[in-house]
Amino acid sequence: MQAEDMEVPIINNLNDNGDRQRPKGKDVFKDQQKESESSMESPNLEFEYGDSDMLTAELSELYSYTEEPEFALNRDYFEEDFRSHARGRRWTELTVDEQRTYVMRLLDALEVTDRDKRLKVARAILYLAQGVFDECDTEVDVLHWSRHNIFLLYDMGIFTALLELLSMEIDNSQACSSAVRKPAISLADSTELRVLLSIMYLMVETVRVQTEDDRPEWRAARETFKNELGSPLYNGEPFALLLFTMVTKFCSMNAPHFPMKKVLLLLWKTVLFTLGGFEELQQMKVGARERLSLPPLPEDSIKVVRAMRAASPPASAMELIEQQQQQKRGRRSRRSAFVDSLEGDSPFPKKQPLVKQDSLDTYNERDPFKNDDARDEEDDPEDTDSGIEGEVDPLDRDVIIQPPPPPPPLRPPTERVNFPKGLPWAPKVREKDIEHFLETSRNKFIGFTLGNDTETLVGLPRPIHESVKTLKQHKYVSVSEIQIKREEDLLQCPLSLGEEEVEETPAEILYVGMLPSLSQYVIALLKLLLAAAPTSKAKTDSINILADVLPEEMPITVLQSMKLGIDVNRHKEIIVKAISALLLLLLKHLKLNHIYQFEIVSQHLVFANCIPLILKFFNQNIMSYISAKNSICVLDFPHCVVHEMPELTAESLEAGDNNQFCWRNLFSCINLLRILNKLTKWKHSRTMMLVVFKSAPILKRALKVKQAMMQLYVLKLLKIQTKYLGRQWRKSNMKTMSAIYQKVRHRLNDDWAYGNDIDARPWDFQAEECALRESIEKFNSRRYDKNKNGDFAPVDNCLQSVLGQRVELPEDFHYSYEMWLEREVFSQPIQWEGLLQNP
Repeated sequence: MQAEDMEVPIINNLNDNGDRQRPKGKDVFKDQQKESESSMESPNLEFEYGDSDMLTAELSELYSYTEEPEFALNRDYFEEDFRSHARGRRWTELTVDEQRTYVMRLLDALEVTDRDKRLKVARAILYLAQGVFDECDTEVDVLHWSRHNIFLLYDMGIFTALLELLSMEIDNSQACSSAVRKPAISLADSTELRVLLSIMYLMVETVRVQTEDDRPEWRAARETFKNELGSPLYNGEPFALLLFTMVTKFCSMNAPHFPMKKVLLLLWKTVLFTLGGFEELQQMKVGARERLSLPPLPEDSIKVVRAMRAASPPASAMELIEQQQQQKRGRRSRRSAFVDSLEGDSPFPKKQPLVKQDSLDTYNERDPFKNDDARDEEDDPEDTDSGIEGEVDPLDRDVIIQPPPPPPPLRPPTERVNFPKGLPWAPKVREKDIEHFLETSRNKFIGFTLGNDTETLVGLPRPIHESVKTLKQHKYVSVSEIQIKREEDLLQCPLSLGEEEVEETPAEILYVGMLPSLSQYVIALLKLLLAAAPTSKAKTDSINILADVLPEEMPITVLQSMKLGIDVNRHKEIIVKAISALLLLLLKHLKLNHIYQFEIVSQHLVFANCIPLILKFFNQNIMSYISAKNSICVLDFPHCVVHEMPELTAESLEAGDNNQFCWRNLFSCINLLRILNKLTKWKHSRTMMLVVFKSAPILKRALKVKQAMMQLYVLKLLKIQTKYLGRQWRKSNMKTMSAIYQKVRHRLNDDWAYGNDIDARPWDFQAEECALRESIEKFNSRRYDKNKNGDFAPVDNCLQSVLGQRVELPEDFHYSYEMWLEREVFSQPIQWEGLLQNP
């Protein structure tokens, strides 16, 4: 499968300036008014980014609402078998030794050859992993017993037995061939796989999450399980590779019945567990810098981002018109205003003018916490970007816009969060930047350069000395730069430097296993992401990702159709969440492990059209996506197995939950933005791809989401391309430029806001990517090629030793020996005289 097989997502409806094409006439005013009201009323989103959502949310997303009847089925199979063993007692009443005895009995029953009996035993084990909910009164009790049972199951070796069964199901050619022939695939086609994957997911997720009251033996079991999952103990490869194989097999249409949502969730949580989350990654980065004798990081990026406040989105043209009209109405004499105040003793307060809060007041503003939902925008994702692009520069306006009155404080001043004055990030300078600055200065003042010498300042004026001193104070050397330099040295001096000692980290083990089929894994994940994206249109040849959500009998009532519609949308959102988190984790861990491992994954993503795919994902009404309510709280696990099921109505389904935003969708958006940042950072040709795909208006729409972390990564993507968007764009988007200045880290001699060196850098995508690919292939060949250092291998020059070596010949060689001798020896003329002549 080649990268060209990946479908290129095309971003339509953009004009030559990169703006969405606008409707004509009165619709323009209506759309602007809707956008104005929406952006004015959108509150700050109280969202805390992390490795994953709360445990209950992560467990509930494992099951689709169509699977709800199977909870009772699991319970029935368990009780049917347990009744004969316990004789009237309940599971929660048994001692630990009695529970172990029963689990051992289930483990033996998994070995039977009868497929149906194995499935019944697996369902009984699943019921134990789900927390024997029929014996619990509250959700807390369910989670408590689920945790207790899962550690017991792991201790008894259930996971290894399940892994063998999973391998059998994956290799079950009969099930695969029957699924390929079926016109419509439903839940029934993947029953065994879903049960096995559900148990394994519950085990991985529950063991992964630490709690304060964990027993010492549970903590030890967690470390053991983590090492087992990350080591090549299962069939000589890490467990994650088996799941990657399932993904590629599904995307190649060889196994369309695989429950892909469960596979992706389990794959994500396995990688998260074995490699570590973002907090652990930060600690690993600090440790790596200490080992390389590099100075510590200037700040903890996780803490800085959490302390940020969201900025108000840039004002639209509609809002500016409103403000100007309010100013014109306000030009009345003091006398008339005084008369109005005497006459108008109305009990109703006067309507306040719509005034846009300036995003420059980011650190001083305090938006009151609103509980009402942000008003959903209309289905049309057009948000009048051309109006935003044409925003009038405040310096050129005749009418002075008054600042809005400060909001009334909701809490005492003592509780107010104190944000540091100044910029949130310490500026950074690379060694390359200092070299470039000195090269330019020497050419200007002396007339020649000194190469990479950054110490000699002879002949340069005093201000240049001060500039170099300031640059060196903020010089930052990354782990990646050390790794690149080390790789260059190893290639230049392979004999003197000797063999490189490669530490067997979980990331290294996973990379070695993924390397032979890396491009297939990346393309498969992007195909699934494309199929699950809300902006994708259904096509006949696209992948069917709904195999594990569609029931055997399609809905016949309106209520059933609504429920299935919510279930399908939720299913797609969870797939996007799992893929985005998985890709981001892989990129971040591989970058820390070795920069060229990160670069090869990045290049596969770029070649498989990941950049336009992510831009296509954001080319929608992003506020509607983040505030989507595709969930039915009463059907979520463990609520649905503890409480009585209320009668569902169309009104209750439409109402959804009361949350201000959908956690998983906001999490997915931030992950995709971070992936896009990873792919384009310090890559000129990929930055130009953002410009060519007209990403600026798409990204600016994402600034409407008032969440600091999401805005930060949008502003980063806008910053790297501002110099290529032209002076008029920068002039029309001064609030966006100010937000970039406030929130994004500064590179001291980065000319991002002015764009003076555009003509000096031609855009040659192919040359840049080929040079990078050459470095990657040299790295892989040197480190992972089995026949490495073939040119430097010792040669045996002894004639008797060479002739005495045993050569393995094929079994039928003696039949054709005479023919071979005639063809290769006797018929070949040998110039004996040539051997005697001087060369």
